[in-house]
Amino acid sequence: MVYYALLVGAELDGLTNLQPSGGCDDPSFPYYLKCKLCGRDGTIVMIPGQGTPLTIEQSQKEEKTCLMVFDCRGYEPVEFSFGAGWKAESVHGTPFEIDCSEDEFSEYDEKGECPVELSKLQSTFKVVKKHEKGGKTRFV
Repeated sequence: MVYYALLVGAELDGLTNLQPSGGCDDPSFPYYLKCKLCGRDGTIVMIPGQGTPLTIEQSQKEEKTCLMVFDCRGYEPVEFSFGAGWKAESVHGTPFEIDCSEDEFSEYDEKGECPVELSKLQSTFKVVKKHEKGGKTRFV
């Protein structure tokens, strides 16, 4: 089995906890599989409990977060496309539904009386290994 972590990063201004609308463990998050060359069959299964939202602190340090981990059989993910169906909250707690298909988002937080912005979305897949210790599973 080969495991892949989806790492995402972005510039967040006044926003935190960027993640899919259903959360990092959303079983209905859409996966589009396409082998352009061979048409071979395979499976990709998300492993729940391994992802975390992107925080403003990570964004300020230009770090990426592990959004999801996948068990990939017969496929190697090479690209991730951001689309609609994301959420974040302002640093003042106001929730925002976000369409990431334009690679940027800007709005005004009325509660916090300040603009909020998201830009420079990035994503990469990284091979990770499964480690079990003390009854807990981690992917590193």
